Amino acid sequence: MPRPTPDTILRVDLTDRTCVRDPVPETWRRRYIGGKGLGARYLYAELDSGTEPLGRENRLCFMLGPLTGYLPGEQRYAVVTKSPLTGAFLDSYAGGTFPGALAGALGDHVGVVVTGSADEPVCLVVEDASVHLEPAADLWGADTSETCAAFPDASVACIGPAGERRVRYATVASDGGDHQAGRGGAGAVMGSKRLKAIVARGDPPSGLADLRAAYTDRFAEDAVGRWQAASETLESVDFADEIGGLATRGWEASRFEGLSDIGIEAARGVATERERDDESIPGGFRVETEDGDSVPRGATQMTLGATLGVEEFDAVVTLGDACDRLGLDVISAGNAVAWAMLAAREGVIDRDLAFGDAEAARELLGEIATRRTPLGDILALGVRSAAAELGARDRIPHVKGLEVPSYDPRAAASMALAYATSDRGACHRRSRPIEREPFAGRDWAPERAAAAVIAEQNTSSVRWSLVADDFVGAVFEDLGAEWLEAVGAPVPEDLSLAGERIWTLTRLFNLREGFTRDDDALPEVFTEPVDAETARPIEPATFERMLDAYYELRGWDADGRPTIETLARLDLLDVVDDETPVDPDR
Repeated sequence: MPRPTPDTILRVDLTDRTCVRDPVPETWRRRYIGGKGLGARYLYAELDSGTEPLGRENRLCFMLGPLTGYLPGEQRYAVVTKSPLTGAFLDSYAGGTFPGALAGALGDHVGVVVTGSADEPVCLVVEDASVHLEPAADLWGADTSETCAAFPDASVACIGPAGERRVRYATVASDGGDHQAGRGGAGAVMGSKRLKAIVARGDPPSGLADLRAAYTDRFAEDAVGRWQAASETLESVDFADEIGGLATRGWEASRFEGLSDIGIEAARGVATERERDDESIPGGFRVETEDGDSVPRGATQMTLGATLGVEEFDAVVTLGDACDRLGLDVISAGNAVAWAMLAAREGVIDRDLAFGDAEAARELLGEIATRRTPLGDILALGVRSAAAELGARDRIPHVKGLEVPSYDPRAAASMALAYATSDRGACHRRSRPIEREPFAGRDWAPERAAAAVIAEQNTSSVRWSLVADDFVGAVFEDLGAEWLEAVGAPVPEDLSLAGERIWTLTRLFNLREGFTRDDDALPEVFTEPVDAETARPIEPATFERMLDAYYELRGWDADGRPTIETLARLDLLDVVDDETPVDPDR
């Protein structure tokens, strides 16, 4: 049945073991929608600058959108917090059965805001629009698959050993590890609160059949829909290699000679079925592994395959499955292992590691997740901290401390701008101009690059506030307001403006935390040559011109601070406080 219009939020204090139901201001629902936007508004309102990400005062927000459970395809939820890896704003997303079950269990609540820290491990059980805590000491130490299996009558979002040990890029896993809210370390925040799992017992919302049918038909005809149905994200590996933008062997090459063994055709050759019984939106390819089955994603094959130089499909899938069970972000973990392989080659660490050695990589992933060795403990903090700790050169690129996904921007300089300006650190989901610039025939002008990145960032902010699948395509942007009206949610006057408002709010959060223009940086490795003829070093002056154009189009000053006029246009003046760095003269 349809879900009641969400207009309240549940607050859970693990220290006091209390739960309070609070109304969500109607203006917040209209301006920030839900998901990312509403989570960002709560985070900005309730966190003091300098709050320790792994301390009791940090908020851990599990947020839904007004459309969760209704849209065809992958249902999703958002985890919003302050990142322990970067110290910046963090939003991370995952799909599977958990978002729909959580929506049904929460009733008219838009999400759950968790504060404090439990004395002993606990699970938070959500059902019948209420919550309660249950002991979880017997699950502490279990991997994500084992934890989910402990609740056969429910859908579960949980942490594995990496989250328990506060690895800075630990994930929140659902569906036995098939789905991960992966980047930035939300799982470490969950572990710091001794919250092993959220257990949702609820039926997904239903209804709006006519709108669902119209959306599905249009999506099936959309270019993104056809691509998703044919290959999901696995074809990203082949695409990145084709344009000379596939990070290979620690970012020292940009094409991978073992591509045919780890890419889309290899997956089709061994897949047993697709993830969902839905011809229009079938999801990923399910393959058998030594521990059962797995659904490898593009990021798995790119980072744990090409970036580590591993050419065997089964070996790459096994590495991805290990990350999923341990609760490690495959992008950060893969880059951490690549950093160690470079460091071993250069004599910075005394370890038998080499590109292409899948067994050594798997062993090191276990050491990172459990932090049982000195090297694993250092790498658990991320590559930026590892380089600083060991006095090594920063050979693996990161932005704001978040390791760069395996799309090499030397194949499209605008991608460097997308990474640099991403609110959570290097991210390929907020904007991906690398899919278009290589086919333009020439490098984009700074203004064109800036405009393209901004448009996608604003759109993604709306999509993740609603909360919708990443691959809904252009179809959904036409139907978003219609869907909101159908479920009785407040409709922003302009969805695009709402996206810009939400993006600017997360910028204000990061500015208040001390981030500056210097943090919107071009990693040094991208100024160096690489092998592919289609990939070229990025000149720092070229990057700075793109960044200047980006700030100007955003209505920010030369230091990346929104002007007063911009804040007024976006109805953000009410969030500015004495700690918020804004341009006081404009």
